[in-house]
Amino acid sequence: MYNTDMPTRAELPSSAQLVRSTFIAAGVAAALLVTVVLPSEYGIDPTGAGRALGLTEMGEIKTQLADEAEADRAKDQAGQTPAAPVAPTTPAPEQRSSLLGAIFAQLVIGSAQAQTPAAKSQEIVVTLQPGEGTEVKADMKQGAKLTYSWKVDGGTVNHDTHGAGPGGKEVSYSKGRGVPGDEGEITAGFDGGHGWFWRNRGSAPVTVKLTASGDFGSLKQAK
Repeated sequence: MYNTDMPTRAELPSSAQLVRSTFIAAGVAAALLVTVVLPSEYGIDPTGAGRALGLTEMGEIKTQLADEAEADRAKDQAGQTPAAPVAPTTPAPEQRSSLLGAIFAQLVIGSAQAQTPAAKSQEIVVTLQPGEGTEVKADMKQGAKLTYSWKVDGGTVNHDTHGAGPGGKEVSYSKGRGVPGDEGEITAGFDGGHGWFWRNRGSAPVTVKLTASGDFGSLKQAK
């Protein structure tokens, strides 16, 4: 029997911390966009910092090389005499606005996704002797969701999937006798412990393997 160590709800960042971190990351991304990325990649320098750092010239060279490469491709396709060198081009105002929006959106979305914690997943395995029962519960907040799957190795069990909270709150999700396994989703209707009770009514030991994923603070076997 083993439990996989997972962070508690108190150790996870709060929503306010995630929002603040996302805005900070977006601000840094925006600053890098206008001072580094646009000057060095496109020759666009709205703040003048790129030219001071020597990045705007780099971007203008890249733009010129891209234009010359495009002219060569057009020449090869048309089979005509090479045209005169094309002067470096700068995106039109509407193109520049679209370009800024697209790059900024990607940076902000990427920053927000990096700040969002992945859904928790945890596994617990318990062994039950003949006549023995045990309970495993997840600490969940109201509205939180958890998907689960459990299977019995060596026999079947009686089970009661339920929840209990402060003030005597109780709810039963499903029950069964002589069941080899079950899977489903729990949506917590109130703060508290939501989970499973199993009892082995067979004549031989059985092993129950539970996998749970979703929004919960802890997943523990009752002592």
